[in-house]
Amino acid sequence: MRKTLLATGLILASISAAHANTQTMSNFSYDYAEARVGISPLTYGAGFSKSIHPNAHVTGHIDTEFDDDWDIGLGVGFHAPVNNWADITGELKVRNTKNEPELKSSSSKTGMEVNIGIRQWLGPQLEVGGQVGHLNIDDHEKTIGNIYARFHATELFSIGIQGRLNDIYDDQIMLTTRFKI
Repeated sequence: MRKTLLATGLILASISAAHANTQTMSNFSYDYAEARVGISPLTYGAGFSKSIHPNAHVTGHIDTEFDDDWDIGLGVGFHAPVNNWADITGELKVRNTKNEPELKSSSSKTGMEVNIGIRQWLGPQLEVGGQVGHLNIDDHEKTIGNIYARFHATELFSIGIQGRLNDIYDDQIMLTTRFKI
């Protein structure tokens, strides 16, 4: 009798553990490294995101024109499913920027960004999304945003196009490549 109870308990525990591992807290991977090129103005950049909790991640980016300028951001974000095909996201970042035409200063400035967005699957390999946020650097405040489409060629690799609106380099089109880490 004791062996039967023990065997039943082990089977139930293994089924429960296997089921727990298949459940996910989002519809997308938040573990990636990204390379990107901006068009008009021409910028080069990189970014990353790494999950630290089922509903939270750390994120960062750096972009530059290689003209004694930069835009660096580092922060934390949240993500949660809205339904089976969409996630709501948000981020709080510290931003350090040196961009003389935008900030009218030859030195770097530090500030904060807060944003909220959505990611949506349109098909098995096509993702679309967008964000709207508030950027406050020194006494320079503005509303920023972006919209994008991303094609997931494989589970480990995707390419995308993004339109940045009113950001540090003003309005800009970006071509991106992401690799799952």
